[in-house]
Amino acid sequence: PKYASSISWHHPLLRSGRFHETKRTPSSSSSRRTEVDSGYTAGEFRGSVDVIVDYRATVMRCVVCREHGSVDYLVIEDRPEPICEPHQVVVDIAYAAVNFPDVLIIENKYQVSVPAPFVPGSEFSGVVSRLGDSVENIRLADHVSGATMNGAFAEKIVVDASTLRVLDPSIALDKAAAFWVAHATAYHALRSVAEVLPGEKVLILGAAGGVGLAAVEIAALRGAEVIAAASSDDKLAVCIQRGARHTVNYLTSDLRDSLRLISAHGVDVVIDPVGGPLAEKALRTLRWKGRFVTIGFASGEIPRIPLNLVLLKGCVVKGFEIRTFAEHEPTLAARDETELLNLFRTEQLSPHISSVYEIDKVADALHQVTSRRSIGKVLLRLGD
Repeated sequence: PKYASSISWHHPLLRSGRFHETKRTPSSSSSRRTEVDSGYTAGEFRGSVDVIVDYRATVMRCVVCREHGSVDYLVIEDRPEPICEPHQVVVDIAYAAVNFPDVLIIENKYQVSVPAPFVPGSEFSGVVSRLGDSVENIRLADHVSGATMNGAFAEKIVVDASTLRVLDPSIALDKAAAFWVAHATAYHALRSVAEVLPGEKVLILGAAGGVGLAAVEIAALRGAEVIAAASSDDKLAVCIQRGARHTVNYLTSDLRDSLRLISAHGVDVVIDPVGGPLAEKALRTLRWKGRFVTIGFASGEIPRIPLNLVLLKGCVVKGFEIRTFAEHEPTLAARDETELLNLFRTEQLSPHISSVYEIDKVADALHQVTSRRSIGKVLLRLGD
């Protein structure tokens, strides 16, 4: 785009790219306010300035699910840039995380149905490019991360300002996009639902997935003796790097037999994001009054647990869903989030990113997650 040589290209107003008028201010020490297309006063200039008409880009690229079904039918479209209401902000997305629930939403198998057509994607990081009139706690060019039901597989997204977390500029945007959903799920499940204590034995199924690997890292940080169960030795090697004390490859060995060798008296806690036939086997390894926490069904199969096992073991079976946790447990959620963000900012926790895809490879990224070939997190790159 054109611009006057008398003003720095790095001025935040030019970087925001939101002018809609041509103005010339006289060369003097006086200042003049320059209005932007959201209708609020964005800043002041001094000296001779040309502001060229409509520096805005009018469209953005995004992934669109036109109808529910296979991820192979997703398309890339140009759509109008979003416009924010007074309480909202527009974020130029740098990275979006690819999560298993994204696939369920596309296939219309999630707990909540999203009407098609829609833009998938639920977790993102980026830079604030536009502010609503009433937004006070966020500034233009702030680095932020956020989560939403859908809309993140796009170059831009509009969200309520209250849903964003402002990041220190030193935090890499790829790490920010990969962190929150998986680590918050694991942290709530371990801290508030299972109430894991130091020294307890914690079995984590699907331990190399996004949530599973986060759970390994967090449980180890909380002083637990972590047993990681996954489907390959390569995955388990990463689990050991992240703090697992013991490992079980459940494709090459029987889960119950292996756990008997590791802990003859059973485990204290099971964290299960996988479901399927492994769930009952894991439940059988609990000690008396152990805790089993189900947080998802990545296997695609919802298990049928014989309740006589719960009776005989005196164990507790709990469920956890991140979408509604803060609504039902606001005090615990606020405490956990404060603790978790501090651990992230101080680099005591950091997501493992296995792959980064460009937007036109979105189906490949989703297939990597559903085939359970990924280790840790998979990302889409949407910005520079």
